[in-house]
Amino acid sequence: MNAIAYRVNTTRIRCKPTTLFPLLAKHPVEALLRAPYFLGPHAFLQGLQTALIPILSFDSRNLRWNKPYLKPNMPRKHADKPTHHYITGGLVLVALGLFAAAGALAVVKPISESTPPVYQARETLSLPSPFPEPGQIANSAPFIDETRIQPGDTLAALLQRLNVQEANLQQFLIQNKDARSIYKLYPGRTVQAALNADGSMKWLRYYHTPGTKDNGEFVSKWLEIRPDNDNGFVALELAEATETQMRIAEGEIVSSLFGATDAADIPDAITFQMAEILGSKIDFIRDLRKGDRFRLVYETHSHQGKEVGSGRILALEFNNGKKTYDAIWFEPENGSGGYYDFDGKSLKGAFLRNALKFSRVSSNFGKRRHPIHGSWRSHNGVDYAAPTGTPIHATADGVVQFAGKQRGFGNIIILKHKNNITTYYAHQHRIAKGIRKGTRVEQGQLIGYVGSTGWATGPHLHYEFRVNGKPVDPLSIDLPVAEALTKTQMAAFQSTLDNYRNHFTLLAALQDAGQSGIDSEMQVAQAGNN
Repeated sequence: MNAIAYRVNTTRIRCKPTTLFPLLAKHPVEALLRAPYFLGPHAFLQGLQTALIPILSFDSRNLRWNKPYLKPNMPRKHADKPTHHYITGGLVLVALGLFAAAGALAVVKPISESTPPVYQARETLSLPSPFPEPGQIANSAPFIDETRIQPGDTLAALLQRLNVQEANLQQFLIQNKDARSIYKLYPGRTVQAALNADGSMKWLRYYHTPGTKDNGEFVSKWLEIRPDNDNGFVALELAEATETQMRIAEGEIVSSLFGATDAADIPDAITFQMAEILGSKIDFIRDLRKGDRFRLVYETHSHQGKEVGSGRILALEFNNGKKTYDAIWFEPENGSGGYYDFDGKSLKGAFLRNALKFSRVSSNFGKRRHPIHGSWRSHNGVDYAAPTGTPIHATADGVVQFAGKQRGFGNIIILKHKNNITTYYAHQHRIAKGIRKGTRVEQGQLIGYVGSTGWATGPHLHYEFRVNGKPVDPLSIDLPVAEALTKTQMAAFQSTLDNYRNHFTLLAALQDAGQSGIDSEMQVAQAGNN
């Protein structure tokens, strides 16, 4: 059998069929793979091109093959020769392709028809006896709708949005004194209505104070309106203790502290606490640098699944440049709580210098001409000018010795502290709720509001500091330092610290790994549960 001849650009390449064809019959896939080896890569591609052109140029009307493609430099005599060798080469290559496809299909492993095992579980549930009638369950549960108060909302608009159509309800809310809290509609607060299946109102609730501190307990307060038995209504002021949860957060300073806490979804109240706790260590206006990091554990309060307020910071760690500042809330047994660093040293003094956060000194301690009487008298305290209603805070832990009116002092609170020290807070506009004789207060606790009662020419706080009943200058005296923890208290402190340190270690690792605050919080919570 003659060798097959391929003419490619006047170059003749010879291939023996006795070598290629037996391999094609037994192993078509391998034959196709070895064809470039026998023919050469360049000749294989050119042969494929040369073979396909005559096939694709078949003239069915004249029943003949058209002349092959001529290159400009190809002699004319080559084109006049018979084209059977081109057809033969093309058929060989087509056959190779068909055999290769068949071989590839033959070696493909069929998909297993076996299906995974199916497991079935059966449990028999007992039905209630007697079985309720259809619709009985649906009728027993009211439909509860809720709307949020928008700026400019009226009581009529709220009732309309809630589909409350009780006759005389709006008139009752306007006239009844027990429902006076609904007179003030605060934007952002919520109103709920429970409707029965027939559309009648079961109750109406206005959450005017979703979260507040009352007698040391965080509660949620609301006004509830219910129908009575005389086709009228009754208004009740109700309160319920909130649930307290612990949250963990971390952040990094980019431009400001508030920008970082907003990005970490940390409430503003917690941000203010951070600045207050570490305010003596860090100037949060000048000392912050881009890249500073913080990690903290704090409390949140929720009612019916909604967050209604923030508690206190339980632990805090702040990396400011190359320094790390930390704080932890610890309440010793038979003592008041406070913030300590991780070494157990108190971060607060026994007394604060000032009972007001924002004020100015209007009159110093010592002799002065009395602004009302005009005579020279001893001024036994320091006056701090501030607008009426400015909050007044206790400068130290103590017990209320007196709360009420007292001649020229007007509304005054006298606190008794350790070591025979008493402090006076006079000329108050009003005394804070719950402050009465015998009440125990903590440092920084709200006790009243600035006013001008008694002998005063304007709103200010008159603050006195007395030792053994003798007035001393609160601005110049060396204030007592906080007491150190005892050995027993230190052991309890260390146990509390170890718990928060584990949280911070994991938070720092997650922060370095670049995980989000939500992922960090979830993993730290899981670690805490373990």
